[in-house]
Amino acid sequence: MAVVGAGAAGALTAMQLCETAVRRSTPLELVLIDPAPEAGRGVAYATPDPRHRLNVPAGGMSCYPDDPTHFVRWLHAHGEPAASACDFVTRHRYGAYLADSLGQAVIRAHGTVAVRRLRTRATGCTWAPGGPATLRLADGRTQRADSVVIATGPAPGPPAWAPAALRAGDRFVADPWAPGALDALATDTAEAAGAAGAAPGGARDVLLVGTGLTAVDVALTLAAPGRRVHAVSRGGELPRPHALIALPPLQPAADLPGLPLAELRAAVRRHVAAAVRAHGDWRPAVDGLRPLTQAVWARLSDADRADFLARDASRWNVHRHRMPPATAEAVRRALAARRLRLHRGQVGDVAERPDGGLDVTLSGGRTLAVGWVVDCTGPGLRVEECADPLWRGLLADGTAVPGPLGIGVATDAGRLRPAPGRAPARRAGSPAAGPRPGDTPPPLFTLGSARRGELWETTAVPEIRAQAAEVAAAVLEPLREPVRGRRRPTDVTGLPVSTHAAAAAAYRTGLERLLKVRAGAETAFARAVELDPGFALGHAALALVGHECGAGVDVPRALADAQRAARERADDRERAFVEVVTHRIAGSGDAGDAALTRHLAAYPGDALALSAAVPTIAFSGVTDLDGAMARRLVERTTPAYEGHWFHTSLLAFMRQDDGRFDEAAELARRALAVEPAAGHAVHALAHVHYETGAHARGRDWLDGWIGDQGRGATHRAHFSWHVALHELALDDPDAVRRRWFTQLAPGRVSGVRALVDSGSLLWRARMSGCWTGEQPVEGVLAAVEREVVERPATPFTAMHGAVALTAAGDLPALRRLRTHAAGADPVQREVVAPLCEALEAVLEERWPDAVARLEAIRPVLRKVGGSAAQREVVEETLLFALVSGGRCEAARRLLETRLDRRDSPADHRRLAALPGDG
Repeated sequence: MAVVGAGAAGALTAMQLCETAVRRSTPLELVLIDPAPEAGRGVAYATPDPRHRLNVPAGGMSCYPDDPTHFVRWLHAHGEPAASACDFVTRHRYGAYLADSLGQAVIRAHGTVAVRRLRTRATGCTWAPGGPATLRLADGRTQRADSVVIATGPAPGPPAWAPAALRAGDRFVADPWAPGALDALATDTAEAAGAAGAAPGGARDVLLVGTGLTAVDVALTLAAPGRRVHAVSRGGELPRPHALIALPPLQPAADLPGLPLAELRAAVRRHVAAAVRAHGDWRPAVDGLRPLTQAVWARLSDADRADFLARDASRWNVHRHRMPPATAEAVRRALAARRLRLHRGQVGDVAERPDGGLDVTLSGGRTLAVGWVVDCTGPGLRVEECADPLWRGLLADGTAVPGPLGIGVATDAGRLRPAPGRAPARRAGSPAAGPRPGDTPPPLFTLGSARRGELWETTAVPEIRAQAAEVAAAVLEPLREPVRGRRRPTDVTGLPVSTHAAAAAAYRTGLERLLKVRAGAETAFARAVELDPGFALGHAALALVGHECGAGVDVPRALADAQRAARERADDRERAFVEVVTHRIAGSGDAGDAALTRHLAAYPGDALALSAAVPTIAFSGVTDLDGAMARRLVERTTPAYEGHWFHTSLLAFMRQDDGRFDEAAELARRALAVEPAAGHAVHALAHVHYETGAHARGRDWLDGWIGDQGRGATHRAHFSWHVALHELALDDPDAVRRRWFTQLAPGRVSGVRALVDSGSLLWRARMSGCWTGEQPVEGVLAAVEREVVERPATPFTAMHGAVALTAAGDLPALRRLRTHAAGADPVQREVVAPLCEALEAVLEERWPDAVARLEAIRPVLRKVGGSAAQREVVEETLLFALVSGGRCEAARRLLETRLDRRDSPADHRRLAALPGDG
């Protein structure tokens, strides 16, 4: 495969070719042909000027259409931890991202894809009937290829507007982005800056022809005290600025594709007016049109398209392709200081001045004295005017034909459409006569600006990345191996998996560890997808444990890989499971629970799905209010497991959650007799001991298990937390401190477990009066990534993050968490955001407010998932707020209710210490 061009379009295509080939296990030799010193930057992202910024926020600039946060995560990992999706990053920085992402894709593809760079240009392409292409290179070599993707990007149009004398002179810059094109002007810029007191004019001034984004960037580079930059265009309008705080796109009320242009204009005006009425801003209306523009353009007649270009294109461009806010502010200052002047008109005559400069007369009659004229009119539209010899040759021999109105080239979903009557490539063994029915054009593809005639909006990364994925799939489709009828390997419950034996073995290891609550599940899943990058279940399992268990997994990437693999190679069960994981990670709430319920109804033996459904120690489970859904799922799947220790463990946990403690204990012991390391059974029995008040027996039994079978438990800290709960209930502060420092202190526990176990224990110990004085909670927060604390992915983690921040007294961070929760999934909005408000009241000692808010939360608290013992931290806080606020009678009632539920020496002590209401 040859990709001609290694700028953004070529790099994105190469990434997709590498990754798709790896998922499909398709050996591939990939040749990138481009003279640039570094792949990925191209013209757009090679500029080192820090004033040149992307005109799309970072959140819209991911390399991958199905992984929208990839660029922002890259920034976080490369020295910019505070970067957000709303930032307008420098173009040079984005070029580094493209280059690095391509490099990583090449590294991951090693062994399947061999990649070569040819630092030259392709100047021609010929096809042998039924055979490969031959690319002629500027250095005299040739390169054969079975498929070719032309990704050369936008080419500048011919400066037909410029008088011949100007084009022939040395004071005209035809392409400001050509290497070294502005060097002489930059020297003048430095001289102008040194002569700030001099009157502007003469040889230092510059005229930019065009007032679009190219002109804006060139103006920022050249503007300096002592120099005036003029910019002229027919409309004389600069691009509009982006809003400082972007509003969500507003979808149009009318069905726009298919409307004739006159009706379309009226519908768009109404749409914009509606946005202004609703939001006071036109931008949401224009942004809401973006997903529709290609469909609208495709259904316009050629006459309407021509009319649009003549009357509407300029106005559309200044509103659609906007300046970043920082750029707009710099332009505003330059205009105010009159270092930048805008003119409406066209270049008429040009005459040389005695001082070496130029007198440029505009169509309105005004003459400007300048030293240089720079063509900033941007890319040309009509491909027949393109100077690139590769495109000119393809057009000349009929391999390519112009697109609508002569703009770009004609394609079939990116595959070049040859001229009628041209003999296309033949299948192997067929004669090389003229075209016949069933013939297909050569495997020659393009994307981006070359498709502008068909798509109009096709030059920005959000459009190009989607086209790159489509082109890669089309290029590799003929190489896909047919699925053979071999028997597939199975998982631990006998369900078939779409992978080979080695990857299936690693997946089974991960699943067994997960079901036992043993360490290393994510390592085994990672090994499975390393062995088979196209294994959808492996990627989905990795995404799930990363999202729910705080494992060191790039969750969005793992989920995107699962979705890609599921589209290419998965059965119905595997695709359904990927959908379940997608809902889970998106925080879809009821929709996610419904997807999980449907999945288990169809595939009751899917142990990983069942584990995710039940709120035990491994996952947060379904989010229904009373846990009935989880109980129903466990009961309904019983026949599929035939008494398997894993399912028996889940039954035990559900029984204790229902208060059926004797049954739960019997089931847990039955599972442990078969599998002594069964973590879910141990967890169920730990809850039985705690809820029945058997604190001494529960402490001793669980402590013994931790020292034996529990040494390999992935949630060992959580079992230690359970022992500490018994010690809290036994009113043994020395034992609690010892337990914390030996088994729960940072260094022994990290990540989410530090929040859920270590942090919550400290807060409960303080609330119960079992730990007085300073607590080491700052160490707990330092053991967790700040992103996890302040922008958690799940409500369960969010609840414990709020508790830890409260224990640390960090009111600003608690408020940031509340802001995040208010805009997150439904459960965080309903439960966690009000909990943060309640805890803010605790920190500020507004006791009536704290009590009211905590009492309001308790009926819906179960939605965050986890166990009753974990959610009890909110009850402990309520009890503390009642006593602190002088509501001792209410505190007494709460303690008596707790003692009716289970015995506790600590609660007896607290009850005895309560005075009467004040």
